[in-house]
Amino acid sequence: MRSMQAIRRAIVIGNGVAGAENQCIGLIRALGLSGKYTLYRVSRPRGGINERLHWLPISVHKRLDRAIKPFQAKKLMPLPAEGRDVLEADAKHIAKVAHDTFDRDGPVLVVASGRDTISVASSVKQLVPENVFLVQIQHPRSRLHRFDLVITPDHDYYPLMPEAQQQIPFFLRRWVTPREPPDKHVVLTVGALHTADSAALRSAAAVWHDEMSLLPKPLLVVSIGGPTRHCRYGSDLATQLTASLKSVLPSCGSVRMSFSRRTPKTVSDVVLTELSNHPKVYIWNGEDPNPHMGHLAWADAFVITADSVSMLSEACSTGKPVYVIGAERCTWKFSHFLKSLQRIGAVRPFTGSKNISEKWEYPPLCDTKKAADEVIKALAERGWRLLPQ
Repeated sequence: MRSMQAIRRAIVIGNGVAGAENQCIGLIRALGLSGKYTLYRVSRPRGGINERLHWLPISVHKRLDRAIKPFQAKKLMPLPAEGRDVLEADAKHIAKVAHDTFDRDGPVLVVASGRDTISVASSVKQLVPENVFLVQIQHPRSRLHRFDLVITPDHDYYPLMPEAQQQIPFFLRRWVTPREPPDKHVVLTVGALHTADSAALRSAAAVWHDEMSLLPKPLLVVSIGGPTRHCRYGSDLATQLTASLKSVLPSCGSVRMSFSRRTPKTVSDVVLTELSNHPKVYIWNGEDPNPHMGHLAWADAFVITADSVSMLSEACSTGKPVYVIGAERCTWKFSHFLKSLQRIGAVRPFTGSKNISEKWEYPPLCDTKKAADEVIKALAERGWRLLPQ
């Protein structure tokens, strides 16, 4: 191995899910390589029956798609606009790039996130172990030795806790992962990594200054996600949310709301019906420029549905008051995550009795910086160093 090799570039292997890819890009930014990375994306077959096969390992899904394609009517399935300029993640191609450019450009930092990226990322490491340093974000569930570093939230290890073990039937315990506690090359965080660092928020504050700086204070930002397997809700939560918002509106200067791609129409319809005509309330229509970063920069307080680890992690990194609605509906590791935020004083339950002008202090989450520091440390142990732009 060559000593003190310098890493000047990175490769991100994404899965097309914004939450997962933003974790990779957030880490890259924290390492000072934001202008020196290439994005590759693992893509699944799309359309028809393929939409019901996402539970399959991606390699099996692709083989099955090739087998049934001759029997399907030919139909063009255009890629989403945001995916047209992204390279397909092929392990052999990425490994060849890393190997062929090693003498000139040094090793490559490879960062991947999401279940579909695991096989590609680990194959790259297996093909050119001396040319790459591989970081996998989110727990890969098994065979962690395939990665140089694994970055994952503490709640991914919830299944090992006695409380969780009691919820798992004995005969199923051997199938629930992870089965071993974290070892030395696992970096534990509280929440998700993200791109909302101080520089990004300063930039967003400038971009959204004209629209948000003159809004009456305090500005309450409400971010609505969508139900998940372990955090189920529907129009009932929307009714609860709108009723509580109407109660706190007198203590608000203005309210700005947004939905995510996962928000069901049954939820958004209730919110729009109840609040869209209120003079203090603005609801993003999903078509104008996304104000999410501007909201993080300019908000005085947040209300966030309990299902979204990403949105909660971003908001809790600002040090501003964060209210959560729907926590009582969450189970398993989602409940554990929310309790960890409550323990550090970052979040409080949202009820109609709150005064939005109230402030409280807590240590802001700094998971992305912590993870970046651990990457630098692990590189040094290998005899490599980071040479940011």
